[in-house]
Amino acid sequence: MDFDGTERIVCENIAMKRILLVKTSSLGDVIHNLPVVNDLLQHYPDAKIDWIVEESFADIPALHPSIHNVKKVAVRRWRKQLLRCNTWQEIRAFKQSLDTHYDAVIDTQGLIKSALISRMAHGAKHGYDQHSIREPLASRAYQHTYAISYQQHAVTRNRTLVAQALGYTVPTHHPDYGIQAHTTQFPVSMPLPKSFVIGLHGTSRDSKLWPTECWITLGKQLEAEATALVLPWASQAEKQRAEQIQSQLSHAIVLPKLNIGQLATIIAQARVAIGVDTGLSHLAVALSIPTIAIYTDTDPALTGVLAGAFAPAINLGNQHEVPTTDEVFNAYQQLIERAP
Repeated sequence: MDFDGTERIVCENIAMKRILLVKTSSLGDVIHNLPVVNDLLQHYPDAKIDWIVEESFADIPALHPSIHNVKKVAVRRWRKQLLRCNTWQEIRAFKQSLDTHYDAVIDTQGLIKSALISRMAHGAKHGYDQHSIREPLASRAYQHTYAISYQQHAVTRNRTLVAQALGYTVPTHHPDYGIQAHTTQFPVSMPLPKSFVIGLHGTSRDSKLWPTECWITLGKQLEAEATALVLPWASQAEKQRAEQIQSQLSHAIVLPKLNIGQLATIIAQARVAIGVDTGLSHLAVALSIPTIAIYTDTDPALTGVLAGAFAPAINLGNQHEVPTTDEVFNAYQQLIERAP
């Protein structure tokens, strides 16, 4: 049953399949691909699913209990070190790891680099056609191509491609991201407040940031409700901003630097996640945490957070539309009221 009361219908097909998913980067894109796993398992419950992903994002598919094998590539690192012998040894070792014959190799990335990776695998290649893809040349790498509109959310595009590749009806129910974060898998030894909001304040471009003053005001509103603000960081600039926010609050906590898997275990314990346009906001949604995503320089219609089957999500703002602190806090209260 979905959180909105929608009944989930499980279709079964006894034919066993071996499927290789190719979605290498970046963090948000990898998370957007997670729902295809549970979708296809509804139709092929005995399928063995492998996933090729960039080494820096390998923690994400590893959080899904139904992924059989996570195969790491390091294209970003390899490109910078093409003249090193170790690079070519790693590439050969990766290619040798693809010795399985797959019933379907499905490239939901749609880039030349992912198409070339797909070509290394054994099995029929599936991907977007030349009109549905950012790099049209990549479509020549696939034996089977599909026309899928850009005018829909990235999660929907991924689910549609995999459904068409494997011959089942495109799902319309809320996506089930299917991941679980446990301290046994990615241990983090630090005390956390009983009630806290995870504040995902860091992002790839300054134009996507929410003003520091807004985070401070929000933190004070949360403290009035006995809720702490917990702040992760990945870069020195993000650490400095987190410490600036913390310095103006009584109960804010700045986390130590964590990897993605460890951060997932923290996010999974939050009451609510509030974040800017960053892959970590999508991770919170995938972990079934009620989430508010703040947009200041991008349109959330196609790449905003998409609520999963078990928790709500709210997108606020748009290009050149910066949400106010009151708008964010009111959305937070709406989520709390909806909590079971």
